[in-house]
Amino acid sequence: MKERSLLQYLMLSVRGMAMGAADVVPGVSGGTIAFITGIYEELIESLNNINLGAVKILFKEGIKPFWKYINGTFFVFLFGGIIISVFSLAKAVMYLLDNHGVLLWNFFFGLIIASVWLVGKTIKKWTPGVIISLLIGTGIAFYISTIQTVAQGSEGWYIVLSGAIAICAMILPGISGSFILVLLGAYQVVLEALKERDLMVIGLFAMGCFIGLMTFARVLKFLFSKYKEITIALLTGIMIGSLYKVWPWKNAFGKVIVEHSDGKKDYMMANVLPNDFVGDAQLWMGIGCAVIGLALIVILERFAPKKS
Repeated sequence: MKERSLLQYLMLSVRGMAMGAADVVPGVSGGTIAFITGIYEELIESLNNINLGAVKILFKEGIKPFWKYINGTFFVFLFGGIIISVFSLAKAVMYLLDNHGVLLWNFFFGLIIASVWLVGKTIKKWTPGVIISLLIGTGIAFYISTIQTVAQGSEGWYIVLSGAIAICAMILPGISGSFILVLLGAYQVVLEALKERDLMVIGLFAMGCFIGLMTFARVLKFLFSKYKEITIALLTGIMIGSLYKVWPWKNAFGKVIVEHSDGKKDYMMANVLPNDFVGDAQLWMGIGCAVIGLALIVILERFAPKKS
């Protein structure tokens, strides 16, 4: 368990809020925020400490050793920030998506560009296996990014399943859990539940998230302990591939892929070059937002806690 001051724990909550805000947006991953702010491996390690060994410590030694073993205070501040963000910023993020989408996507595009550089530079040796892993990650994320939404589902068991699958994506840098929910057809259901405070749907989704988190964290710990360079290359490739989805400038085709209950329709989108928007006041504003996003990640990395 890493010792922190109160200020450091409050900053941990701020990182959690950033992760929560990112996870609300289809195309952006909270795992990316965790990775670049220096808490990713601690998160995976702490999740793996929630096991039968922790239960034995609880009954044999008491609450305090148990709490220290699972890094409980870390979870309280991090997930507290995530929960606050999801409930308080969800409406703001959705407002920006609906009214200033180009600017917001530019901002996230800048975030991911900087993240690719910062995460990729941690790879010490570029072996053939590492390069292949990078290409595989890029291909997987690119393919996922090109899939159009076709599924719809609001049954209880489907919400649990969606939560389990989406949380795996949410803790992977580069793959958006919200985008996976869009593909599964559960994004609108979960978002409406958050807005309306539907505790039944929120509870089912949280159950699925817990199941997926406890399972997938163990896979990630194994990969980091045995194949760290290859795993980081894979995650870097995933972030590169996700840039296709986050590309800010898009035009809509006539084909409707989703029609919501409120009558709103989502159309198939295609990436276009920004020069199609020359003369649009948002062009340079968007580029400026991308630069701000890039600079923000560089600043966060500069002041992130460094390992000895």
